[in-house]
Amino acid sequence: MNNIAKQVSMTPLSAVSEAFEDLGKLIKERKNGSNEEDLRLDTFCKACSLVSVLFGCLGFAFKFAELEYVAKVRDLVEASKTFDTLQDILDVDVANGNVKTAGSHSRNLRRVRQGLDLIRVLFEQFLLTDHYSLKEVASTAYAQVCAPYHTWAVRTAVYAGMYALPSRDQLLLKLNESNRSAEKKMRRYINASLPVIKYIDKLYLSRNISLDW
Repeated sequence: MNNIAKQVSMTPLSAVSEAFEDLGKLIKERKNGSNEEDLRLDTFCKACSLVSVLFGCLGFAFKFAELEYVAKVRDLVEASKTFDTLQDILDVDVANGNVKTAGSHSRNLRRVRQGLDLIRVLFEQFLLTDHYSLKEVASTAYAQVCAPYHTWAVRTAVYAGMYALPSRDQLLLKLNESNRSAEKKMRRYINASLPVIKYIDKLYLSRNISLDW
């Protein structure tokens, strides 16, 4: 099967899990080589763009996350035309003193990383239960990953929107997966995304930038 045919036949979960497995391989290769932090920004953005579809499948409750995530990824895609690697955008923002400034590439990278982690934790919670409703699954994931950084008004709106989540079966239908195939691919994403998330965290920590924002 050629690459085009393969991409067309892939479900959203297949595409995302494979893309992050490829990112993980790149990170592992650099860790074993001479340049541990040389992950290309454009390659990273291509993988992250695929995650947008997963947010879309969650409906209104996660619309806020989808809109923010898509906007931040789009900013990084534009940045990739100027900067080669993730460390490049951090180094420039550190030098300019605007790492945490709204709209900076470094802040947007932090928010994209948060989006990747939100999907990871949501998948973990999905695998822990077989409840028809996803409200508890999504609420736990949001509380763990995003709520600490959101205002009271945003948190209230998000939790209110949890009632509009698709059911477990509806989500599987949107993803074009069976329960069994979805669980397998979710595990792949969980395992593949964690090294990427840790890699991004390390970029900040190695520059004495805290992660509590």
